[in-house]
Amino acid sequence: MRLFAPPMTTMHNDDRNRRTVRSFVRRAGRLTESQKRALTELAPAYLVDYSTDLLSFAEIFGREAPVVLEIGFGNGETLVEQAAQNPDKNFVGIEVHEPGVGHCLLKAKAAGLTNFRVIMHDAVEVLANQVPPASLDRLNLYFPDPWPKKRHHKRRLVQPEFVSLLASRMREGAILHLATDWAPYAEHMLDVLNASREFENCAAQGHDSPRPEWRPRTKYERRGERLGHRVFDLVFRRRPPSGNE
Repeated sequence: MRLFAPPMTTMHNDDRNRRTVRSFVRRAGRLTESQKRALTELAPAYLVDYSTDLLSFAEIFGREAPVVLEIGFGNGETLVEQAAQNPDKNFVGIEVHEPGVGHCLLKAKAAGLTNFRVIMHDAVEVLANQVPPASLDRLNLYFPDPWPKKRHHKRRLVQPEFVSLLASRMREGAILHLATDWAPYAEHMLDVLNASREFENCAAQGHDSPRPEWRPRTKYERRGERLGHRVFDLVFRRRPPSGNE
């Protein structure tokens, strides 16, 4: 495994009109010297190159174990905490923000993790091209960009086509866990998932769930709770695939 930079492409006017929803927005951020070193020195241990070839999780981790994948982990502290608390599971994080990845790798090294890997690339492409079908036991999507303005709603990641892509990569009975602190986006995600034939709500229809024990609270979440902000956890289970999937 080696460090790589997400590919840059030249986009013409026609391409801009056709481009699909991406899992991220490129954010500015300054790499610290320790994060730079982490991205180089810890790459062989933790980074997995993006490619259009299907991964073998058993080969990557050197064992067969349930796989938990998290999309857009930010600075990765809660992902590292999950991996440290669940050594019987393999954890894969997808994130493109270099400072966040660097921070996450430093935390992973400090925790001595061996059940943790990162892919630095757009999650939609990773899921479509690299993650094998029916290979995931849980998929986490925490606090995605809510795109609150109505004219930007089409940029929201959770859309019917994306949900179907997630379902195709998840085993029967696997858990899809989404969290947001933006009530209108929670309603949007509930509407999309409730309309899906591939998932069933682990709570009552049209309702969110209590925070599952596997999702650690972030410092920003704790701060928001003190201010009265609510976090919505949506937990859905992958239904048995139908004959036409």
